[in-house]
Amino acid sequence: MEAINLIDSFAEFKELKNIDRATLMRVLEDIFRNMLIKRYGTDENFDIIINIDKGDLEIWRNRIVVEDDVFENPNTQISLTEAKRIDADYEVGEEVTDEVKFKDFGRRSVLALRQNLSARILELEKDHIFTKYKEKVGQIVTGEVYQVWKKEILVLDDEGNELILPKQEQIPSDFFKKGDTIRAVVIRVEMKNASPYIILSRTSPVFLERLFENEVPEIFDGLITIKNVVRVPGERAKVAVESYDDRIDPVGACVGMKGSRIHGIVRELRNENIDVINYTNNIQLYITRALNPAKINKIEMDEENKRANVYLNPEEVSLAIGKGGLNIKLASQLTGYEIDVYRELETAEEEDVNLEEFSDEIEPWVIEELKRVGCDTAKSVLELSESELESRTDLEIETIRDVLKILRAEFE
Repeated sequence: MEAINLIDSFAEFKELKNIDRATLMRVLEDIFRNMLIKRYGTDENFDIIINIDKGDLEIWRNRIVVEDDVFENPNTQISLTEAKRIDADYEVGEEVTDEVKFKDFGRRSVLALRQNLSARILELEKDHIFTKYKEKVGQIVTGEVYQVWKKEILVLDDEGNELILPKQEQIPSDFFKKGDTIRAVVIRVEMKNASPYIILSRTSPVFLERLFENEVPEIFDGLITIKNVVRVPGERAKVAVESYDDRIDPVGACVGMKGSRIHGIVRELRNENIDVINYTNNIQLYITRALNPAKINKIEMDEENKRANVYLNPEEVSLAIGKGGLNIKLASQLTGYEIDVYRELETAEEEDVNLEEFSDEIEPWVIEELKRVGCDTAKSVLELSESELESRTDLEIETIRDVLKILRAEFE
């Protein structure tokens, strides 16, 4: 019975299609040789013949024929008398080969061997999964949602391997239930408690980059390169692209006819607003494109401190900043420059008053906070509602109301 169980374990090895033949042979032989060493003290005089296809093996022991009176080691030597019982033609110095049967090892040894075999099978499977997904870091994988927990989702791939999508790697508006198909990028693979721990992400910029590669053949073929990707998952993203072929419009190719190519990406990302920008080495032009749709009048560059002062007409300031300050935040991340926006006053608006003039009534830190979001004059603040000021700045609503009251009084 133990021998049959052992062969069953061996058969499990045969079913491991992902393990190459050489590794299979090496591991099996290693396990059986360890057993021989424990029982006989050496494995040097044993031949192990493994039949992968049949799922069985044979163990043969080689012993030297010696005179009866010098016979000492029954494992490496066989007496001449015993050898002649096997074959009368044997002489001293010749080699006798006989098969070692499983029953000779005893029940405990066979049980231990089976446990070792099962452990190595499991170890090989884990190593295979770890190696497989280590090579897939940065690639999109598709799986099925198996379990939804508060802090993470358990996903199974098509081979039943477990993948983890943590809550912080999910788009805020993501909602998945058991059985749903899910796409994400592999961002990290590590060993945790001796098992492979595969972490997925849908918020990583790499996920967006790979989606573009899948949807835009020119990117996949290398005719268009993605230079940089920045995003606030589920809200807004900016993608800078460059073409190595003057005949190809990189932005048009990424968006597709009537948005056909980018629509699939937007849907996958829960309607994330994606700006595709033509990359350029001209940093002023790059910043101008990054702040789209706002129209820029001029830019003052501070190369040493990586800062840019951008001047716009008053009505363009809110476009440059964007909802919740996302547009200017992402433009800064994309270009690598800290961007500050300032409004340029037209002649008809010269009666406007600079916020610095109110320093005796409004605290300096409040003025600085308003200037940070592009409001450097009284009228620029008054053009915005209480709710807009509250969402764009870090000011309390009571402080905003006090400021508006002071500024309105100036013009009344």
